Amino acid sequence: MPKFTDTICIRVKAGNGGPGAVSFHREKFIPRGGPDGGDGGKGGDVYLQPDPTLHTLSHLFKDRVYRAENGHHGMGNNRYGKDGRVLVIRVPVGTQVLDHETGAELADLVDEGSRFMIAVGGIGGKGNAFFKSSTNQTPRFSQPGLPGEEKRIILNLKLIADIGLVGLPNAGKSTLLSKITNAKPKIADYPFTTLIPNLGVIQKEDGTTCTIADIPGIIEGAHRGHGLGLSFLRHIERVKAILFILDITNDDLPYTLHLLKSELESYSSELTAKPYYILLNKIDCVVEDTVRDKINQMKDKNVLHISAATGENINTLMEIIDRLMEFAGAAQGNN
Repeated sequence: MPKFTDTICIRVKAGNGGPGAVSFHREKFIPRGGPDGGDGGKGGDVYLQPDPTLHTLSHLFKDRVYRAENGHHGMGNNRYGKDGRVLVIRVPVGTQVLDHETGAELADLVDEGSRFMIAVGGIGGKGNAFFKSSTNQTPRFSQPGLPGEEKRIILNLKLIADIGLVGLPNAGKSTLLSKITNAKPKIADYPFTTLIPNLGVIQKEDGTTCTIADIPGIIEGAHRGHGLGLSFLRHIERVKAILFILDITNDDLPYTLHLLKSELESYSSELTAKPYYILLNKIDCVVEDTVRDKINQMKDKNVLHISAATGENINTLMEIIDRLMEFAGAAQGNN
C-alpha cells in the first residue's frame, strides 16, 4: 500500500517554444531562392486532472519536477515545427492547488471531468520566411521560441466524503466504519490507531452510495496543529454532515462534545453549521441505567446509543444517515 501523502510541493515547467528556422529555397535552376524557414512549434502545456482512482498524492513524491515537451524546431520549405506534447498530471479528486510563493488558491479540483491548465507552453519562434520584406529580401535570422511557464505549486488533498466521523482517539470510529461500510481500517484498542483518513462506501439498495470518512481523532488544540492537527481538519472540511462519536464510558460527555465542536469551530465556523448526530458508542460496556443517564446528560435531541462492536442500533443509525443526507441535500438546494 502506498504511503499516504495529503500535501506536497512540486515544480511544473511547460515546454519552451521551438526556434524558427533559417532556410532558403533551393532547387534546380533556382540557385538563389527566397527564405523558406518555418516557425517553431509551441511548447507543451501542463495540466492537472482529477482522477477518482487516486486517494493520495504519494505517487508525486518521487519526481518533484514535471516538464512538458519543448516545441520542435521549424524547418525549411516553410514547414512548421511540431508542437510539444502536453503533460497531464493526475491528482485525487478534491485536490486544492496553491501558489507556493503567495499562497493564493489557483484551483480546487472537485470535478472528475475537469482539467486545469497550470502552466502554458511557450510560443514557437518565427522562421526567417516571416521576416522577408521589400527592404530585406534575404533575412538570415529567425526568432528563438519563448520559454514555457514555470511554477512551484502546493497540492493539498481534501477528501470528498458525504459524512465525517468526528471523535476523540479510541472512540470507536474505525470499528463503526468497518461495520457500516466496505472499509477495512486498522482497528486496535489504543489511541491514534487511525493515523491516516479512511474512506468507506455504503452501497444502498437503490444503487446510490454514501461515502463516510473516518479521520484521525481530534485532541484539544487540533486547530493549532496539535496532535494530528490540521491533517485531520482539512479532510472534514467538505463533508455534508457530521457524526460525533463519543465513548459512553467517558466521565464527562458534555465536555467532550464541547471540545470537539470547539475544535471544528476554531478551524471553520461552517463545520459546526452542518447537519449532525451524536453517537454514544460502546453501550455493551455499561448497564442500561447508565445509558439512560448519559443520554439525558447530552441535552440534545440528536442522540443515538450504539455499539459498533456488537451492532446494536446500527440499523437505526443507517436510517439516520439517510435522513442526514436528505436534509443536507435539501439545504444545499436552497442555497
